[in-house]
Order: sequence, then C-alpha cells, then structure tokens
Amino acid sequence: MTPNVTTGNNLSIALLHYPVYDKNRIEVATSVTNLDLHDIARASRTFGLYRYFVVTPLQEQQLLALRIVQHWQEGWGASYNPKRKAALDLVTIEESLDRVVENLQKLYDKKVRIIATGAKGDRKNITYPEMKLLLRDLSQPYLLLFGTGWGLTDEILSQADHILSPIKGIGDYNHLSVRSAVAIILDRLLGH
Repeated sequence: MTPNVTTGNNLSIALLHYPVYDKNRIEVATSVTNLDLHDIARASRTFGLYRYFVVTPLQEQQLLALRIVQHWQEGWGASYNPKRKAALDLVTIEESLDRVVENLQKLYDKKVRIIATGAKGDRKNITYPEMKLLLRDLSQPYLLLFGTGWGLTDEILSQADHILSPIKGIGDYNHLSVRSAVAIILDRLLGH
C-alpha cells in the first residue's frame, strides 16, 4: 500500500522509548504513557501524517501500548469515540528504530531521510523553513524522531540526516513535554 500523496503523507514520526537518556545521561528504556499515545496520535491525524510509530524493545510495554490502542480501535471504544479511533489507527508499535526504517523503505522503495529533534543545538541543524521545503517532495519519505526521558542518545542523533532546530522559549528553561514538542513542530512544518 502506497501512502496517499497529500501534504504530510510523506512524513511519519517515531517516539523512541529506547535508546534514550535519563537525567544522568545513562542510556535507558522509558515507559509508554497513555497520554503520549493519545495526544501524539491526535496531532499526527490533524496534520495528515502517514504513521506514528511507538518504539520500545520491552515486550510488556509493547503489550500495554497495543492494549490501549486496541481499546479505541475495536468494540466499545471505537463506537464511543470514532475520532479517537481515527487518530489511533495511525499508531504502529515497533521494537526498534531499525524496524521502523526498514518498513518505511519497503513501502516507498526509497531511502528514508531521518530528522531528529532535541532541545540542544547541533551542527547538523536544519531550520523549519528548510524542512518545509524538503517535505514538498512527496516521493521522499521522512521520519521525524522524538525522544522520551531526557532525549535521544548520541548514537541515534549520529544516524540522522538532519537535526531540526530546537524549540526556543523565552528564557533558559527548555524542557517541554514530548506531546507539546510534537504539536509545536508539526504546526511549524505542516500548519497553515
């Protein structure tokens, strides 16, 4: 199945629960949260993304995420809130970033361009206007990475083709929830 060729459908996001850092810069796996599943799926549907991947190698966390998603995709949850079902239909749970990239490359038959996000600046930064221009090539698949915990590991950042410029607020405090960051970034890239 080839994605529809409309704005946003060449863009998917992946929320990585591993490998990410904790506050001491130790590589860890974080827990899947109900709020991240729902809110990021809703933002993904709002901005027309192709897929929202939730990445965790922990089988118990995969099962938890699947149980939450299936509640809203089947039976009572689906009939109670069809809009929530439509958003959660975009969710795919994967065990690794490699599997996400492999699946997208098979679908598009083209190398996936990886765009990482984070709260710090980096030499590979790409601005929002530059990224918007790249997204116009609807034949090119893009995967936008978000980290949980205290952010994506250096290993993951080194695999990225670009790192999106960080969101800057008014002062030194820069620790948004991932749900907030996703919504802001998708609005900057795909909003009107």
